[in-house]
Formats: sequence, structure tokens, C-alpha cells
Amino acid sequence: MGWFDKLTRPKRNIPSDLWKKCPKCGEVLLNKDLARNLYLCNKCDHHLRMPIWDRIALLTDDNSFIEIDREIKSVDPLEFVDSKPYPERLAVAINKTDVFEAVTCGRATLSGYKVLLGVMNFDFMGGSMGSVVGEKITRLLESGIEEKAPVIVVSASGGARMQEGILSLMQMAKTSAAIQKMNMASIPFFSLLTDPTSGGVSASFASLGDVNIAEPGAYIGFAGPRVIEQTIRQKLPEGFQRAEFLLEHGMVDAVVHRRLLKNTLAKLIGMFSGKFGGKNV
Repeated sequence: MGWFDKLTRPKRNIPSDLWKKCPKCGEVLLNKDLARNLYLCNKCDHHLRMPIWDRIALLTDDNSFIEIDREIKSVDPLEFVDSKPYPERLAVAINKTDVFEAVTCGRATLSGYKVLLGVMNFDFMGGSMGSVVGEKITRLLESGIEEKAPVIVVSASGGARMQEGILSLMQMAKTSAAIQKMNMASIPFFSLLTDPTSGGVSASFASLGDVNIAEPGAYIGFAGPRVIEQTIRQKLPEGFQRAEFLLEHGMVDAVVHRRLLKNTLAKLIGMFSGKFGGKNV
């Protein structure tokens, strides 16, 4: 085969849903291998974004998760239209993710401890927080008080949902008030911040845990670095708004590798429950 034949030979269509490229080192990773390896790059150990059901399986005991409040769905109170109507965006997100909203909540056990768990889904409209997300997280927190069980929320979000305007911003105060009730009742709330956690989510419940844990390399912040640089007219330091930078500056309590998350949370729950001398719940 000559050089001309090589140039004109049609390229093979390789299905793109079979693999991902590591955003840090560029390694090509097969999806089936990623799932087995907890969505960690086998070359540089970068923590890729993890699907919600894999995340739930990681943090809970086998077959212990029972979903609650699945039936609650968003409406269109503002009749919002950008490039397409809000109900169409919701329909696309539901069809894509097979869930009705950007957070999945439920009861489960974690290393034998009863917990209430909420996991945000970045694939659903960027994990944005609208009225239903705020309501489901608030109900989860209030259930923790009623059932005297610790609450864990895994955040992955671009912030408040613009299609619901002020109603989405109100969820910041709503969820924060529920956490205050948990504090008064001495029920522990653990916040796990994953990549990315930003906007109104990072500025409300995601930063209000009794212990705030971040995954390595996770982007965590309110406004994007470009916006901040344009506002303050200064170059931001290296690694700004990454988990390790926030740990160094006291904004999170720990950066924990994904393989160690379940055991770390189990130890914390034990400490807060009095097993290791913590407060009783």
C-alpha cells in the first residue's frame, strides 16, 4: 500500500462511549476498566468524575441503599426559555440520566452504621440546585434529625439553577437552616466535596459539614478563576480552588483518596456517635 492509499483510506469509527481520556495525563482509559478501578486513572491516579450509582455502591454496604423522594419532579414556575424551554431541558436530562433530579437521596448502612445519603449528579444539568434539589436535601437533613442518624451529602454541582431564578437561590438559605437544626440536635452532617463543587452549592450546605472532606484534585469554589482574576486584576496562585489548596488554607478538613472514603467516614461516624469518645447521637 502506497502513501497515497494511506492518506485516502477511510478512518475507522471507534465508538467513543467505550473509553475516556484522563484529563490530567491524557491516558486512554476503557470504561469497563474505569468502573472496576473506581474511576481512577491507572497511570496518574487522577480522580475522574464518578457516576452516582457507582458512588452510592462505594459508600454503602451491599444492597442497603433504599431511595427516598424519587418521585419529586421540577416544574417551570418562571416559564423560563433560553435557547430552549426549561421543560425540554428537564426532559433531556431525565432521558440522559434515568433520574428525575440532580440529587439522589436514600437510607443505607455504611460499615453497619445507619446513614442518610444524598449524592448529586453532575450529568443532570450540571448538578444544578433548583427547588427540588433543595427540597430533597432539606428533607434528608430533617430525616436525620427525626431518625437520629448521621447525614452524608456528596456534592458535584455547578451551583444554583438559573432557570428557576430566585427560587433556586432560596435553597441556599433553606438547606443551611436545616443544617443549623441538625447542629442544635447534635446530629452529625458530613459533606463530601467532589469535582466540581461550585456556585451556590459550595456557598451553602457543601461547606457546612461538621467535617468537610474533599477528593484529591477536586475543583471547589464559588466563582470561576477567570472571573476572580478579572475582578481583582491579579494572577491567581497555582492550584487555586483545588482541594489541596483549600486544605492548606483551612477551607476543608481533609483530602481523602477515593479508596479510603468509606473507612474514613465509618471512623468519623463512630467518633461522633460516642464509640471513640465523641458526642452521642
